[in-house]
Amino acid sequence: MDKKFSIAIAGGGSTFTPGIILMLLDHMDTFPIRQIKLYDNDGERQAKIAGACEILLRERFPQVQFSYTVKPEEAFCDVDFVMAHIRVGKYRMRELDEKIPLKYNVVGQETCGPGGIAYGMRSIAGVLEILDYMEQYSPNAWMLNYSNPAAIVAEATRKLRPKAKIINICDMPIGIERSFATILGLKDRKEMICRYYGLNHFGWWTSITDQEGNDLMPVLQDYVKENGYVVNTEDFQHKDPSWKDTYRKVRDVYALDPETLPNTYLKYYLCQDYVVSHSDKNYTRANEVMDGREKQVFSAAEEIIRKGTAEDCGFHVDNHASFIVDLARAIAFNTGERMLLIVRNDGAISNFDEDAMVEIPCIVGKNGPEPLSMGKIPTFQKGLMEQQVAVEKLVVEAWAEKSYQKLWQALTLSKTVPSGEVARQLLNELIEANREFWPELK
Repeated sequence: MDKKFSIAIAGGGSTFTPGIILMLLDHMDTFPIRQIKLYDNDGERQAKIAGACEILLRERFPQVQFSYTVKPEEAFCDVDFVMAHIRVGKYRMRELDEKIPLKYNVVGQETCGPGGIAYGMRSIAGVLEILDYMEQYSPNAWMLNYSNPAAIVAEATRKLRPKAKIINICDMPIGIERSFATILGLKDRKEMICRYYGLNHFGWWTSITDQEGNDLMPVLQDYVKENGYVVNTEDFQHKDPSWKDTYRKVRDVYALDPETLPNTYLKYYLCQDYVVSHSDKNYTRANEVMDGREKQVFSAAEEIIRKGTAEDCGFHVDNHASFIVDLARAIAFNTGERMLLIVRNDGAISNFDEDAMVEIPCIVGKNGPEPLSMGKIPTFQKGLMEQQVAVEKLVVEAWAEKSYQKLWQALTLSKTVPSGEVARQLLNELIEANREFWPELK
C-alpha cells in the first residue's frame, strides 16, 4: 500500500473536525495519509481547533504534514479528498432556524421544515464555492460532503454542478444501525446487510439480515414497538435529552407502517403537533449544542494547547467520522463496499422521479457510487417522498432564480407548515434573519 493521501477538511473550525482526524489516524494502516489540511473562512475559530489538532498529530503521527488556512488556493491544491462539513451562519443562525418557526407553532428543526429550508438557502453557495475551488486547484479530487441539510445540498449540486465529483452522505442512518446492532447483540453494524430507501432524513429500512441471510427484522420490530430506538450506549453525539426523546418517539412513527423501520427524522413530518408541544421555544437543540458539545470540544482544545500535549485529550470519534473514512477508502482502493449514500435515483426506485436525489444502498469503487435497485415502493412512502422532494427542488430553484414565489411555494408544500399564510409570514421573517446569507429574493 504505497499510495498515501492528501486530505482537506472544509469546515476546519467545526467541533466534528477532531473526531474526523482521530478516525483518520485510527485507520492509517488501511488508509495511509501524507497530509491533512484544514480550511475555514473563520480563521479565529479554526485556529483553536487546529492548534490542538496540530499537537495531536505531532505526538501520534509526526510524519503526517499538517496545516490550516483561510486561503482556498492553499487548502485545495494537491488534495485527493475534501471532507466537507461546513455550517454557514454557525450556531447563531441555527438557533434562529429553530426558534423562528416555533413562534408560529411550526416545527423548529435544523434540517426539517422551515429551519431546514432556511439552512439550505445558506448552505448552497458555500458548497458550490468549495466545489469550484476544487475544480480550479485539484480537479481530480472527490468531495465527500456531509454538510447539512444534505438533501437540499445534494439537489443543488445535481442541478447546478452536475459534473462535480461529489458524494453526499449522512451519518444518521449509521447511528441508527449501530443501535440495531446493539439491540441484536452484534459487535458491529457491518455484520448486517440492510435495504433502505428514501430521501435524506426521510427514509425506511425494509430488510435487515445477517451475513448468512437470516432475517433480523422480527427481533428489531418487537423491540422498536415497545422502546423505539432507545438503547443504553455511550453515543457521544446523541446523548442529549432531545435526542433521547427522538429515539423514543420512533415507536409512534413505526406504528404507521410496522412492515418497515423508520428514520428518526420522520418524527418531524408525521408527529408535528407532538414536536411543537414538546419544544421549548426559548431553549432549542441549538442551545443544547452550544451549551454542551461546543463548550466540551473547545474546552478540550484549549486544555491541549495549554498543556502542550494531547495525551488523555477530551476529543471523541463520531459516528460519521467512521463512515467518511470507509467511503474514502472504498474510492481510493476500489473496494466495492456497500454503503448508504444520497444519489440520483435513475430508476433505482422504479416508480419514483428519475432525477430525485434519493438515499439508498450503493456499491462504491474508484468511479464513485453504483446505486442498487430498490424496486417499487408503497403508496404511503411514495406520496410522502414526492411531496418532500418537490420541496427540495423548489428551494434550489428559488435560490438559483432568486424567486420569492418558489420559496413561498416550498414552505407551503412542506408537511410541517399548516397553510400558505403561515408560510408567507414565516418566509418574511426568515428573509430578514438571513439577509447576510441568502440571495435577494424578487
